[in-house]
Amino acid sequence: MTTRPRPAPVTALTADEARRIALRAQGFLGAPDRRAGARGVLRHLGAVQLDTISVLARSHELIPYARLGAIGRKKIEAAYWSGGHSFEYWSHAACVLPVEEWPHFAFRRRAYRARPHWYHHLPDGAYDQVIKQLHAEGPLTATELGGAKNKGEWWDWSESKVAVERALMYGEVVCVERRGWKRVYDLAERAIPAELRHDDLADDECVRRLVLQAGQALGVGTRADIADYHRLKSEQFDAVVEDTGLVPVTVEGWGKPAWADPSALESAPRGRHRTTLLSPFDSLIWERARTERIFGFTHRLEAYVPKPKRVHGYFAMPVLAGGRLVGRVDPAREGSTLVAKQVSLDGAKAVPAVAQALVEAAGWVGCDSVRVERMDAAELKPQLVRALG
Repeated sequence: MTTRPRPAPVTALTADEARRIALRAQGFLGAPDRRAGARGVLRHLGAVQLDTISVLARSHELIPYARLGAIGRKKIEAAYWSGGHSFEYWSHAACVLPVEEWPHFAFRRRAYRARPHWYHHLPDGAYDQVIKQLHAEGPLTATELGGAKNKGEWWDWSESKVAVERALMYGEVVCVERRGWKRVYDLAERAIPAELRHDDLADDECVRRLVLQAGQALGVGTRADIADYHRLKSEQFDAVVEDTGLVPVTVEGWGKPAWADPSALESAPRGRHRTTLLSPFDSLIWERARTERIFGFTHRLEAYVPKPKRVHGYFAMPVLAGGRLVGRVDPAREGSTLVAKQVSLDGAKAVPAVAQALVEAAGWVGCDSVRVERMDAAELKPQLVRALG
């Protein structure tokens, strides 16, 4: 009679241990590798979300800044877009991705090719014309390809824009740069190294790699946390998780099964905590239910909420300090002044940290002063102004 091996005991984590594991995995606890720069942050996280909103800076600039401090903004852009080290594709949303992950998105490229495109009609020959033009002229924006939009409503894409976006989803074209926030397209055969430019991996191999990468980037997470990192389906996660090397854990107060990167469990997370403003699109907090579970902090992006209904402001940025979220700042810039249009604090103890985060952010974007306008706790405003110097 064959005896089946007993499953290994499940590690039990306290809520505080899980929080510290998540902070270390995301690059906020312990000394960062400054030598690796923004490119190192991208490789470590596996995906950096892009977004059109620019207040202090665009979100993809804020991600390395939050971890490394006042790294030059031109260095950040160069790290993403020079030397063929990354590409833009659909992951958690539109994201910058390390170029070595190209083969692992073959499953998504295949899915796009198999999906009917009923939203945009594309006349015969339009797709081939875009490919021919890129081949002849090199990297181009949609405008340079013949125009991004038709005359009419703002969402009415031109034929060339529809064609090049379809080619992007299929993997025949790559977004290699953002120029004035416009995508710059090139052929994959030029932009992706030959050894990576293939769709040889089966769907389950692709998904297995992305689940593992997400688990490592998060440190510890539920099925929903890990699957959401690259917008995978729950059933895709379930099919591969046992083969990823992630280990089952329980976390105090979570109420759901979780998995952790085994290397994250080897030693207690220690080191210096980062104090910083966070983009709402930062992977530490982009999944709102996870943010509430780990930090006890409810946060919603209100940029698309009508102004009279906003609670914390257009682009309220959570403030991270001491490994906790201690407040929010809705920032703006007026000339050389960083304006804290609205500030919400978790009590007077948060004042020094919020002041520190504001001063550092101001210097990073070239501002030499900070002005505080509204505060939820008006009685703390004089204290914050003094702390700002």
